[in-house]
Amino acid sequence: MNLQKLFGNIDIYVFDQILKGRYAQCKKILDAGCGGGRNIVYFLQLPEYEVYGVDIKQDAIDHVRQLAAKISPHTPADHFQLGKVEELPYEDETFDLVICNTVLHFAENTDHFDRMMRSLWRVLKPGGYFFSRLASNIGTEDLVKPLGDRRYLLADGTERFVVDQDFLLSYTEQLNASLYERIKTTVVQDLRSMTTWCIQK
Repeated sequence: MNLQKLFGNIDIYVFDQILKGRYAQCKKILDAGCGGGRNIVYFLQLPEYEVYGVDIKQDAIDHVRQLAAKISPHTPADHFQLGKVEELPYEDETFDLVICNTVLHFAENTDHFDRMMRSLWRVLKPGGYFFSRLASNIGTEDLVKPLGDRRYLLADGTERFVVDQDFLLSYTEQLNASLYERIKTTVVQDLRSMTTWCIQK
């Protein structure tokens, strides 16, 4: 079996959830901030999944449409649209799974983060799964410089909206959600921390 062909360059933590069978019953999937589609290669290859994607970059949408046409001819090109996470063009409670991988840390401030999250949560069905991986200061608290309103300068030289465990647990409670996986963080050699936040509606 060619795992690279089956899964592509999938995020290891999305892969982890697939291996655990979390998303086996999720029929309608949105990748919000899909980029070139690396996290939906697996889903596109299986006809039982209906896959959608949104990104703010036209070249990303062009790329993911080409990817889908190649490996999933049954998927309409218009399933992949130019758009903002905070203004998703879908009806309420449309998706069984929403993936938002390495996107939320581009929020400009707490208000922008909230608008993004409310939009993502709105299109998720009751009982649906939300997967996110985003920048945090967990394990690198002394290596980040606060710039105001949860924006930080990271040790790798980038500026990001940064969360911590209390912030994520508070948001989980505000959304009346539950964690389906404990919060996990990877520290990348004192440069940045990336945290996985998995909640169910």
